[in-house]
Amino acid sequence: MPHLSVRDVCASYGGEPVLRGVTLEADRGEVVSLIGPSGSGKSTLLRVLIGLTRATAGEVQVAGEAIDYGHKAKLRALRRRMAIVFQQYNLFQNMTVLQNVTLAPVKVHGVARAEADARAFALLDKVGLAEKASAYPAELSGGQQQRVAIARALACDPEILLLDEVTSALDPERVGEVLDTVRTLAGGGITLLLVSHEMGFVREISTRVVMMDQGRVVEEGSPDGIFLSPQQDRTRSFVGSIIRH
Repeated sequence: MPHLSVRDVCASYGGEPVLRGVTLEADRGEVVSLIGPSGSGKSTLLRVLIGLTRATAGEVQVAGEAIDYGHKAKLRALRRRMAIVFQQYNLFQNMTVLQNVTLAPVKVHGVARAEADARAFALLDKVGLAEKASAYPAELSGGQQQRVAIARALACDPEILLLDEVTSALDPERVGEVLDTVRTLAGGGITLLLVSHEMGFVREISTRVVMMDQGRVVEEGSPDGIFLSPQQDRTRSFVGSIIRH
């Protein structure tokens, strides 16, 4: 049974179709990367999965359980099992790093303060920022803030982590530190579904790559299969344009 199953999911913005029957799966502990041109629906799919954009058709299952996105209690339960990190860090500027990481576990999920603090320190250590627990976001670099955002997403111990272009808002010199953090997560038992334009990184870290275009899955396969011997013309064109540049 796949850990995450997406079946024929459709979504629209302003009446215009954005997802047109997307179907894909991720096994527990897999790293599945979504690639494709801008506007192909990759980020929208992540927003549908976490319940920020409403699907107009289709079904999402986690560990065989269909998700009812219209039921508030079930949506809250989903967000303990699944978390997302966006392009922008969205940290609370008036809170310390530690307060940002512990906010949801304490305020939303009722975790005891001592327990939340202990897990937050462990996560900050994991992303290489334990010494910044008392700092405020304005005192951190962009790469450091994004690593805090990743720690915050992990604070409720999700089974599935969605990463939406987590390096796109960073200066090039800060990209590596965030990618190193993602590397530490891969293979650690958590299921990762990521959108990225860092193709070298995608090829390195992924167990499977899904090519999307115009709201559809065009092709999926192993990293070497997608980047070295794609089967579909659209995939060949996309990968070829990346190699040329």
